Amino acid sequence: MKALKLLLIFFATSTLFTACNRIDDNYYDVSLEEVMTTYDLWYVDYHRTAGTGDVPFLSRAFTISFFNGAFYANNNIADIGYTGNGLGIKVGNYDTYNDFLEIDHSLDGYYDFDVTVLSTNEIRIDDNYNDVSYYLVGYQRNNFDYDKLFYENIEYFLQEYVAWEKTSTSVAGLINPFDEENYLQFTPENNTTFYASKDALGTNIDIINWDFVGSYQIYDVQDYEDLKILTLNYDGGDNEAFELSVINDSTVSLYHISSATTYKFNGRGFIRFLKGGELKPNVRNSGRKRTKIQRETKVRRHLK
Repeated sequence: MKALKLLLIFFATSTLFTACNRIDDNYYDVSLEEVMTTYDLWYVDYHRTAGTGDVPFLSRAFTISFFNGAFYANNNIADIGYTGNGLGIKVGNYDTYNDFLEIDHSLDGYYDFDVTVLSTNEIRIDDNYNDVSYYLVGYQRNNFDYDKLFYENIEYFLQEYVAWEKTSTSVAGLINPFDEENYLQFTPENNTTFYASKDALGTNIDIINWDFVGSYQIYDVQDYEDLKILTLNYDGGDNEAFELSVINDSTVSLYHISSATTYKFNGRGFIRFLKGGELKPNVRNSGRKRTKIQRETKVRRHLK
């Protein structure tokens, strides 16, 4: 394994790190422990992951943290910022022995990484044995970009509830068949499977009869960072398109483009993804891992 490589002077606060070894007039080595603990949260920018391998606990995590030898992860988007005082759940331990980052995950075991500092708040960790590299972006808890997290990973956010229940329908808008559908469910089956139900509002989510099934797709919207297009493609041949926006970590707004109707859906049955993604047996989302998402971009052709 290669030793720690520092590509820039690494400043995260006004405190100057103690230089271990001077390389030249502009570059310094700092201790690996200082690097890993400089930020409260390291966002796993999974879309930049490189290589053919996989580290299971990193492909489940949205953020990871290093604190006094303990290793933490946020495996959920909903409730992020609250769970574990923002750090998530403790999933193992770490050490920076001999300039290598060593992580002992409670379920997945030991992994060791080379660390390359790319900028003042970005590092890359390389698992050369498994041929995979992860890019991490550092944040303090009080300046973490929660909006970016939600919208960059919107597919995973939708999967974090057993069902989404319709809680309001706007007065404005044309009557349309989607008015009758009260529940939606999004799962990682084939990456893009959704279910829909006409069951009455207030139905126990464990006994919902899922009347419809199909595939869904999410698109970026040109010039908008806080808006997505969601299309539902029913197996029966029907298609519905919505503008999707996140209201909070349990509520989304769906603007039905063809009828100009706005619906609000609230998540019911929060799915907590733990150390190994273990869940109730009847939950379709069991064992979820992140994959790289390639989205097409659409132009917003109307104003609400």
